[in-house]
Amino acid sequence: MNRQAQAVIMFLVGAAVLHAGFTDLYLRYVKAGLRPLLLAAGVVLILAALATVWYDRRASKDGHRHTEGAGEGEGQEAGSGDGHAHREPRVSWLLVLPLFALILVAPPALGSYSALHTGTALQAPLAYPRLPAADPLPLSVVDYAGRAAYGHGRTLGNRRVEVTGFVALGHDGTPYLVRMALNCCAADAQPVKIGLTGHIPPVLEPDAWLRVTGTYTGKRAKDPVNDGVIPFLDVTEARPVPTPRDPYDESWNN
Repeated sequence: MNRQAQAVIMFLVGAAVLHAGFTDLYLRYVKAGLRPLLLAAGVVLILAALATVWYDRRASKDGHRHTEGAGEGEGQEAGSGDGHAHREPRVSWLLVLPLFALILVAPPALGSYSALHTGTALQAPLAYPRLPAADPLPLSVVDYAGRAAYGHGRTLGNRRVEVTGFVALGHDGTPYLVRMALNCCAADAQPVKIGLTGHIPPVLEPDAWLRVTGTYTGKRAKDPVNDGVIPFLDVTEARPVPTPRDPYDESWNN
């Protein structure tokens, strides 16, 4: 592609990055803390595209003036070349299609399919921070799963906890409450799963978001993908909730 076409692609990439950064769309791809870097990258790309167009036009003007100032024979000799114009392949413009898809179509966050085909990423917590006095106690999927699986529920006792995640149904029909844990971006997202038992809704839709209230239970299972520990939660109440603004769980980075 020539320089002007490259500049157009660069401008569109920068615009797409800024569009994602100024909306919540970027949360489908990277962690929230990377937003300033995304915005800065978008600005740099747009400035680079504008600078490319400016330098290309300036070079064209200088070349035109040089041709006009040269003798007739020199101009003919300089402009003759091999007599063939080299055109860039039009297929290269297909590069803009993913950009328009990014701008016009909001892709969904990773869901139950990824969760069921990836082993649980639950790891033993380094510490168990003191829990506030609340009833029910709101906990992240990662926090509850770590306390239940590795702390054996000692820090939970009989307290009612409230956990939010999306539904995944195992191959044997076991319902899981899942949150994809994020290190940096969606490419490295891994699921943390909690098995559900007790008063489970009769109809569960995969990828539907639920806010579940329940208590600790010693029941646990092995993840069929990597044999990791999956703790369970004894459900007393479950209600559907909208997809959260940030669908990923970054709590294990804090």
